[in-house]
Amino acid sequence: MSEPELQPHLTGRLVSLRPLRAEDFEPLYAVASDPLVWAQHPNPDRWRREVFAKLFEDGLRSGGALLILDSASGAVAGSSRYYGWDPDQREVAIGYTFIGRRFWGGAHNHELKRLMLRHAFGFADVVWFHVGLCNGRSQTAMARIGATRVREVPADPLWGGRDMVYFRIHRDDPAVHRDPVPA
Repeated sequence: MSEPELQPHLTGRLVSLRPLRAEDFEPLYAVASDPLVWAQHPNPDRWRREVFAKLFEDGLRSGGALLILDSASGAVAGSSRYYGWDPDQREVAIGYTFIGRRFWGGAHNHELKRLMLRHAFGFADVVWFHVGLCNGRSQTAMARIGATRVREVPADPLWGGRDMVYFRIHRDDPAVHRDPVPA
């Protein structure tokens, strides 16, 4: 099997995604500089420029980072990433996702995840999501897209000793085949 495309161009009714580029730093930081975006995140100081710069650089190096754009206005809405591709297990993870508060409320994030899942299931059988235990907003979003809560990992060494919750969606799960965006 050839390597999957981890930085696709994806387009939906509400959002479009494209590969993250170095010149995206300032407009993306304008979204990320809001402390409330990170309030429930295991890394709540990502709103700080120097902390966000490391996340951004890691994203560029990852080969899986995507910029999220609002389809109506073209405004930068946030970022997400494919990571952890395991060709033997046919598994990939989606994460490092954040969107600006003006896009909160379900529909943008829901469509984002549906677009990314649809693409991932072109090469993977399982998609994983790793969410901070204290991040109730993201855990609710996982339930809305039909992800199954698989396990909690206290002081997870893979995530710098943070308490994490692992969610999974299999390509055959009924939730995968629901309408892409709630009404």
